Amino acid sequence: MAYNLVLVGTGFASSFFLKKYLEKSKDDVKVLVLERGKFIPHKQRLEKAAATPLGRVGYVSGGEGQGPLFINNNKDKAWIFDPSFGGSSNCWTGCTPRFMPNDFRMKTKYGVGIDWPIQYDEIEPYYCETEDIMSISGPSATPYPMSKPYPQPAHQLSTADKVLQKTYGDMYISQPTARSSVHGKRNKCCTSAVCHLCPVSAKFTIENGLGDIYKDPRVEVRYECQVLRFETTNDSIQSVVFTNNGKEEKITAEVFGLGANAIFNAHVLLNSGDTSAATGKYLSEQIGYYCYVYLDKLSNVGGSSIITANGFMLYDNVDRSKMAACIIESHNDIFLRSEYGKWRDIMKLKFVFEDIPQVDNVVKLSDKTGVPVADYKSHSDYVKNGYENLKKNIDSLLSPLPVENIFLDENPQVSEAHILGTTRMSDDANDGVVDKQLKHHRYRNLFVLGGSVFPTITPGNPTLTLSALSLYAADKNF
Repeated sequence: MAYNLVLVGTGFASSFFLKKYLEKSKDDVKVLVLERGKFIPHKQRLEKAAATPLGRVGYVSGGEGQGPLFINNNKDKAWIFDPSFGGSSNCWTGCTPRFMPNDFRMKTKYGVGIDWPIQYDEIEPYYCETEDIMSISGPSATPYPMSKPYPQPAHQLSTADKVLQKTYGDMYISQPTARSSVHGKRNKCCTSAVCHLCPVSAKFTIENGLGDIYKDPRVEVRYECQVLRFETTNDSIQSVVFTNNGKEEKITAEVFGLGANAIFNAHVLLNSGDTSAATGKYLSEQIGYYCYVYLDKLSNVGGSSIITANGFMLYDNVDRSKMAACIIESHNDIFLRSEYGKWRDIMKLKFVFEDIPQVDNVVKLSDKTGVPVADYKSHSDYVKNGYENLKKNIDSLLSPLPVENIFLDENPQVSEAHILGTTRMSDDANDGVVDKQLKHHRYRNLFVLGGSVFPTITPGNPTLTLSALSLYAADKNF
């Protein structure tokens, strides 16, 4: 069968691309979607978690949990994802702040990294569209410009959050999130702090939010099909090669979309003979540090979701030419003080830093078919400088609160569950892999989708932006 589009993966990047493609295409187009995993219904995931001690689920991290999907050369650095229908929508927390306008022009504004070929004003309408599809809950005032309000009202802040917001205004806001604050397209958030597997389906997932596009008669989905490589002729993709039940198969199409994660996007391109200078390079993600703030006679209660607020006080108002910007998360899961009568006199924060992607952090081929190597050396001194600035200023930053003591982690978390870089976008083919419309600089009938195309990373969560980019790419090309 001849296909108009073959799409790899069913996560955020592929699904938002497919949604827009179908909206703009005729009734007779034929689409094949190749998903390496299975379709596991949300109900079945809940049943499995209920039967597992502490409700633990086996997401992939460093090649563990679901087989040796990749080789991790840094066992202190985890890479978390879910290789099944819906991808990381099955295990994300639903955090959806926008990027700031300056995030797209780091080289011009601060002299570090490279500029994105797309700028905030160009992606802003697609932010609005993505927020509507995900039915985002968010505040009326934000530190970034918005042409449309959020679809749902903001979640409630905790008592300590309200103190900080009184001082910092729209630099400290209720976190924009794909966790419903009211009953609407989905159920209302139950604030049970198990967002990785939302028990009431309040959080947006591909299954509950975009599942219908995979039932479109124009779309065929094949499960347990791992894409290995593309075959090319005269700078054009001719076919995709994948395994199905241990056998290799080949499918031809007019257009291809590669929407795995940053490890596997790069691996497929490398395995296809892609010689772009940036392919497989600049593997990166944010770096997070937890902090516990002991409060003096302030009971930190309330808040209507697992992460109640985002603080932008260390974002654009630090010298980003020298140090990483930071977004602050106020967490509202289960944490208590041990002293009698002070159980809730505590605030849990997470300081999440951007990094300048490092050329030595790479994805490369191994001697095993279909198994890439993630070779991540370390984050940069840029992050360390941001962390040192945080330590120097944390007392002043939290001075609106009645602080008794502050305990800031010295070691970062092993993962923020984001996999970014490796096929970055650029104006110049010598600097990147894809253009601003996510088309491969060389193979013009190939779209590379997802966080792998980010030229730089920001403190903010990437899912909203990568989904908006997929809408933008499909809208501009079909």
